[in-house]
Amino acid sequence: MEKVKAQVPLSSMYRFPIDLRSITQGRGRYTMRFSHYEEVPAHAAQTVIAAYQKSKGGEEEE
Repeated sequence: MEKVKAQVPLSSMYRFPIDLRSITQGRGRYTMRFSHYEEVPAHAAQTVIAAYQKSKGGEEEE
């Protein structure tokens, strides 16, 4: 049995349960606990901003 403790962005955890079950043949377990808020990296922020602008039809709110 191995125990791994790590800090990762929440966005990286969405697929983790599926991958963990696949790798461990359904025997792996995990827990998550909030640690802290941190500024979003610029490349990730641009993705979010672009998706928002696309959903609003490219219009900015005044």
